[in-house]
Amino acid sequence: MKTRTERRSATPVPVDRLHSPLGVDIGVLVLRLTVGLLLAGHGSQKLFGLFGGSGLAGTGKWFAYQGYRPGEFFAGLAGASEVIGGLGLAVGLFTPLAAAAVVGVMINAMVTTAPHGLWDVDGGLELPLCMAVVALAVTAIGPGRFAVDRIFPWRVGGLRAAAFALVLGGIGAAIVLAV
Repeated sequence: MKTRTERRSATPVPVDRLHSPLGVDIGVLVLRLTVGLLLAGHGSQKLFGLFGGSGLAGTGKWFAYQGYRPGEFFAGLAGASEVIGGLGLAVGLFTPLAAAAVVGVMINAMVTTAPHGLWDVDGGLELPLCMAVVALAVTAIGPGRFAVDRIFPWRVGGLRAAAFALVLGGIGAAIVLAV
């Protein structure tokens, strides 16, 4: 005869993705706000020179040095992707599209930092890799009940939403890298 604990652990617990535990929703909210607002701030450095950034002209020179020509255009594209994708993640609005913007710009950042390797004090792959993975994970999990997306079909996340974000972000990154 099974003990009470054995009976409890053997019974699968149904998970209703629309009514997830409060802790999950708070955890996803904290993740979205942290990564989303950091990305939006990083994009604001590029676009507007906020938070000690060099603005569009200064960032454009760095982009041109990295091989992105015209530098100001690609700096603006990267900055806009970070601001729009970051704010989208933060508030949980159009999460798959926001994640695609983040993934696209982070793939380009990974290509730029690839010569430095994974952990390098001059800018390794770890930060853009983490940002892209978090954006995809939030999309797969779903933005949670404290998101604007809670009224849309993709509110529950899933592999389709994450695959959409990955493919769209990858296509965007490939276009930028090809140009």
